[in-house]
Amino acid sequence: MSAHEQMRAMLDQLMGTARNGETDRHGVKFYDDSVCKSFLLQCCPHEILSSTRMDLGECPKIHDLALRADYELASKTKDYFYDIDATEHLEAFIADCDRRTAAAKQRLAETQEELSAEVTEKANAVHELAEQIGQKLARAEALGEEGMVEESVKLMGEIDELRKKKAVAEQEYRNSMPASSYQQQKLRVCEVCSAYLGIHDNDRRLADHFGGKLHLGFITIREKLSELKKTVEKRREERGAERERSGGRRHYVGGRELDRRARRHREVPRDRERKDNERERERGRDRDRDREREREREREKKRSRSRSKSKRATRSRSRGREARRSRSGRSSSRERRRD
Repeated sequence: MSAHEQMRAMLDQLMGTARNGETDRHGVKFYDDSVCKSFLLQCCPHEILSSTRMDLGECPKIHDLALRADYELASKTKDYFYDIDATEHLEAFIADCDRRTAAAKQRLAETQEELSAEVTEKANAVHELAEQIGQKLARAEALGEEGMVEESVKLMGEIDELRKKKAVAEQEYRNSMPASSYQQQKLRVCEVCSAYLGIHDNDRRLADHFGGKLHLGFITIREKLSELKKTVEKRREERGAERERSGGRRHYVGGRELDRRARRHREVPRDRERKDNERERERGRDRDRDREREREREREKKRSRSRSKSKRATRSRSRGREARRSRSGRSSSRERRRD
């Protein structure tokens, strides 16, 4: 984004769509169905998770800072109940993510070597201590960047204690299983963002994960959803009462439209899951084709080596015959000279 575009975005955010007399320059109002209500409340996953491993791409609805500014100004005098729309949006998104987490756990259970209950408990202890270290290390670095040195140093002291506990837990885990099995990476799924974490991941790797945009973005979304769910039932009742008082005339999303959007939010995760399954099958087919091409290359190399050996053997036999003929010719010459 250029400096001019950044300045324009800042003015939009501060002054809305009517700055400099540009009335209705977007062609929509913030209460139109085409505008993302989660974006107006600063909690749209498409915006929060942009430029991460789980980037959702562009939101199908309009995101515009000027419209957000219009909404923030208008909401001071009128309640639009957009927190209900945002709650339903985030509930559908988090439900989809939780299904992905469950599926990832199932895949690990099917592919990783099964451990005894005792060994599993010790492995989980190592994982939990490693996660605490990673979280505190990320927090300590953030505090240091904010200039809160004393708090950061205090956290580093706690991290040192956790590292000692982790070393003891790792030794107990190592002693509970064969060396060959210990070397294998044991994975678990992050409950917040569905990323894979390894038992042998170092502190730097874990700090990068827990302090990364993906993990923090999911924390933001989950905390916002938890906050909204505390009042959503009461807010629905208030919206119903408002509808009765206004006789159904309002600027926010209507009942039929709300039902349609709820159905669409339920259908989107299923569509995305089908697309993910299709992509996974396509990747599987690509891997099969790659393996077949690799096997064909290996067979071609073997045939080439066999041909090379055959040629060398033929040349060797030819040289042998020529040598014998040469020796035979020299012997005949010597016999003729003696005669």
